[in-house]
Amino acid sequence: MTAANTFNISQLLRPHIAGLKPYSSARDEYSGKEGIFLDANENAFGSVTEQAFNRYPDPYQQELKAKIAELKHCRPEQIFLGNGSDEAIDLLYRAFCEPHLDNVIICPPTYGMYEVSAEINCVEVRRVPLTAEFQLQPQAIMEAVDWHTKMIFVCSPNNPTANNMAPDDIRYLLEHFHGLVVVDEAYIDFTSQPSFVQSLEKYPNLVVLQTFSKAWGLAALRLGMAFASPDIIRVLNKIKPPYNINGVTQQLALVGLSRTDTFREMVNETLQQREMLAATLKSLPQVLHVYPSDANFLLVKVPRPKELYDFLTQNRVIVRDRSKLALCEGCLRITVGTAEENRQLAAAIQQFV
Repeated sequence: MTAANTFNISQLLRPHIAGLKPYSSARDEYSGKEGIFLDANENAFGSVTEQAFNRYPDPYQQELKAKIAELKHCRPEQIFLGNGSDEAIDLLYRAFCEPHLDNVIICPPTYGMYEVSAEINCVEVRRVPLTAEFQLQPQAIMEAVDWHTKMIFVCSPNNPTANNMAPDDIRYLLEHFHGLVVVDEAYIDFTSQPSFVQSLEKYPNLVVLQTFSKAWGLAALRLGMAFASPDIIRVLNKIKPPYNINGVTQQLALVGLSRTDTFREMVNETLQQREMLAATLKSLPQVLHVYPSDANFLLVKVPRPKELYDFLTQNRVIVRDRSKLALCEGCLRITVGTAEENRQLAAAIQQFV
């Protein structure tokens, strides 16, 4: 049985969302860029800054989506842009999960916002842990599914373990699960594994999340991407705030997309520094193990994680203590920095006794 035979968005969608009449902004009624705009109660005389910010931005970010579609080899109508990927995660809950009735599945250790958003929306979370090798258990996941399971979240490359999930395991879920499979690819640019964006036409129940916060170096803009079928994207557009991506963010993201050479240089430098940092850390007696990474960070096992974390913090080297997470006992998560930042990190660890 394939996803194409079992997935029906009308059965998955919350009934009141299906019948919701969305807010209609002035730019929904007229989307042209030329004319005398007297429809949105904007300030006709300009703004308090030298730049013209008195007009509302494009609510559907059409120019930006066209550029992203070209880069990602998909169609603009398969793209939703959110205030970070977190907005897309929250909207998926609000659209497809009935509070106090439906459930989702996560595979810990993984990105914490899947569970936080579930709690905010009063949705049950079912946990199917990763294996000792940090891989999915697809059969166990399917055993946890019932008719109220609306979404399965898969982070690949995974945070905090930094590894890719086996693509065949993700495809298994897409082909056997009746709900949405949300593949979070926030770190996809740091791995050679193909993106699942290229599988959108094959799997109508697939949602892929990506972000401008990591490889693009635009975390302060808070711009996330969701890729899915046009049917799913229409639902997200229906329930999002009217102008969820501000005009400055749209402008700066377009500038970033025009500088793909700089983007590739930053990614390549990150990958080089990742390998050098991993080799350096492996040579230190204070480090027990450095796990393989497909992301821009390393999961590092040490004998006394809390003490080392506190010591590094006192020396103004800030990492994340992940030692309280299942399967990450004894581990710190260390982002790959510049060559000088990595040198200072290693020097600080060497001073820890």
